[in-house]
Amino acid sequence: MNQASSPPQNHSSVLSSPWQELLAFATTIRHQLHQLPELTWQEERTAQLIRQILTDLDIPWRVCATFGTVATLNAQSSNRPHIALRADIDALPIQEQSQVPWQSEHDGVMHACGHDGHTAVLLATAKWLKMHEAELSAPVTLIFQPAEEGGHGAREMIADGALNEIDAIYGWHNWPAIPFAHCVCPDGVVMAGNATFRIILKGKGGHASQPEQCVDPVIAAAALTQNLQQIVSRRIAPQSPTVVSVTSIDANSSYTVIPESATLTGSIRIANMADKLPIERMIRQISIDTAATYGVTAVMDIHPRYRPTVNHPNAAEHARQCWAKLFGQESLNTQTPLPIMASEDFSYYLEKVAGAFALIGANDGVSAHGVDHQHPCHSAFYDFNDRLLERVIAWYAELVGISSPIAPK
Repeated sequence: MNQASSPPQNHSSVLSSPWQELLAFATTIRHQLHQLPELTWQEERTAQLIRQILTDLDIPWRVCATFGTVATLNAQSSNRPHIALRADIDALPIQEQSQVPWQSEHDGVMHACGHDGHTAVLLATAKWLKMHEAELSAPVTLIFQPAEEGGHGAREMIADGALNEIDAIYGWHNWPAIPFAHCVCPDGVVMAGNATFRIILKGKGGHASQPEQCVDPVIAAAALTQNLQQIVSRRIAPQSPTVVSVTSIDANSSYTVIPESATLTGSIRIANMADKLPIERMIRQISIDTAATYGVTAVMDIHPRYRPTVNHPNAAEHARQCWAKLFGQESLNTQTPLPIMASEDFSYYLEKVAGAFALIGANDGVSAHGVDHQHPCHSAFYDFNDRLLERVIAWYAELVGISSPIAPK
């Protein structure tokens, strides 16, 4: 395993030794996690590392939803509110090309979304809160959640009691498209809901020199792709943020063969659940009608995934106030178009208890180890910006009433 680099030098270099040690710990853990990524519902070694660190810190924990872990500090207190802080722990099926010293050691798997950073932040927060446990006014629960990347991990954590006794929950995601350390945490919808679809067009294959003897699914697939892209532009009100994207067409054949079928897959994004059924109906009807026009048949499967992530106003205001207290009112970003059309299973938590989810900017315009922090999440060239560790640890501590050395005096 490569040795982790030291945390970047910044204003915290003059701060307390325990805080500096905490940042070095967070950076080391982040790089270890990055080297050992695990896919959704396969996070065994990641869970082992998390649990060993919690054990070493003398923080009680329990297994939740197999690879999830729930830990609680100041558990004996009956005071309220009981706040939960969450991190997601899974990686993605992507071959890493970042070339960082701590690059993934698992072929075809990488932390391309920054969950390694999210987990390192929560583990470092756990360490800081343990050092200040006597100052906590109420219990604090730490939720290390598997299977965010399409695996409905939050739903399974809730089913296994992760939110029992919780009054409010907070989470975050690094976001390379936002300027560094800017916080986006609106009242209401922050991230979209999503679904995926698959459409199989069945025709009649044959020799490319005799198209009249065939029923060509390829041309039908091309027409259907064009027609589906008109749902948003011509059938949905411009004021309603929605996306319908055909993301692949599979009609694999050879140069001289018209195939028997073509398969289209794609993604739906919605900010308002009222748009869900109308869009699904339009996809089905347009697919059937287009197929009929070209003499093929259409078989469809629309698979719902996550609902929109909707912040509770009071919790969102608390999140913003804590961030502004630490980093100034100007760090609250109001320029980013919302909602972000990506999706998050943090939505499950916010349907059960009060809470808020923030997007924290990662784009500092700096290339570290040859990696530009403007690379988007899910890019093979992406790497989490370690400069965020300090800020989010301080913010997580502030959310539960514990100061850090970077807090204003």
